[in-house]
Amino acid sequence: MELRDLSDHVEYRAGRGIEEVARELGRDPSDFVKLSSNENPHGPSPKAAVAIREAATEVHRYPKAVHADLTTALADRWDVDDEQVWVANGGDGALDYLARATLDPGDSVLVPSPGFTYYGMSARFHHGDVAEYDVAEGPDGFEMTPEAVLDAYDGERVVYLTSPHNPTGARFTLDEVEAVADRTDDDTLVLVDEAYGEFTETPSAVSLFDDRDDTDEQSSSSNHASRDDVAVLRTFSKAYGLAGIRLGYAVVPESWADAYARVQTPFAASVIACQAGLAALEDDEHVETTTESVEWGRQHVHEHLDAPTYESHGNFVLAKVGDAASVTEAAKREGVLVRDCTSFGLPEHVRITTGTREETERAVAVLNGVLDE
Repeated sequence: MELRDLSDHVEYRAGRGIEEVARELGRDPSDFVKLSSNENPHGPSPKAAVAIREAATEVHRYPKAVHADLTTALADRWDVDDEQVWVANGGDGALDYLARATLDPGDSVLVPSPGFTYYGMSARFHHGDVAEYDVAEGPDGFEMTPEAVLDAYDGERVVYLTSPHNPTGARFTLDEVEAVADRTDDDTLVLVDEAYGEFTETPSAVSLFDDRDDTDEQSSSSNHASRDDVAVLRTFSKAYGLAGIRLGYAVVPESWADAYARVQTPFAASVIACQAGLAALEDDEHVETTTESVEWGRQHVHEHLDAPTYESHGNFVLAKVGDAASVTEAAKREGVLVRDCTSFGLPEHVRITTGTREETERAVAVLNGVLDE
């Protein structure tokens, strides 16, 4: 037999790991600093690490009860009903659930370019088509505007808004998210990916699900109407430092209460993942340490890197270095791994994840040496 036609499918290419690069160069992994994958340099939440060890004795059980506990904890965190929280195996798992719930074969989605490859991959897995809108560089850096989205919009079933955006670090305000939702069709879902949401002061689009007053300076409206055409994606991979256990979730409109049970895989998140997530939600100190470190790291890169950089609201900074492939290769040989953004369609740019102070300072020094040469 033959496989289905996969010619339109693309591969997701993650940043290379330290061990892989060390083997290639015949060096010790401890020689390297990895700032290429937007991971948390401070490790996992310590409370989550304890929970992971303790959960090891329960992995012979299906995670039904602890999955429900995590759902309730997340619902309490966002002040929504339990049925509005769709826990998944990573943020990409939540993307798949949303695609299953919304896409019929032949439906189209609208995704940012550059952007997260898996948006289009998930749509194609579910027999959907993919259109793009440009996140273009303007005089003040990369711009994400409702106009750019809406100019490209042609009735797509799902519109993806990444805020903060990877790899540029730009963001949408809450009013801008609402503007897109207001001007797209009633049966279009506006999906707001807030994987880096803990690193920005912009309020979450979850607030669009109800009628609570919003007085944040990012919003000019004093009261947002309740919506059923917006969903929000969140993850434990970044601020909580749990990328390796794959835990994410979507927050969806109240009217979608019955859909999750019909689209999720059985036991979508493991016992270990759910226990780690529950513990991480109680570890405000770790999140505060992480976000403060990110703020310092972004500022250090902006001030000391000898290349143009762009304002970022994520845990990374985009820099324009000329030949990104050559720069990343030279930095790698000096023990610093940063992301060549050629795969994003940005061959002159690298993305630098903020590390610990020592890691960030070393990365900037190495990159400056490479650029000077």
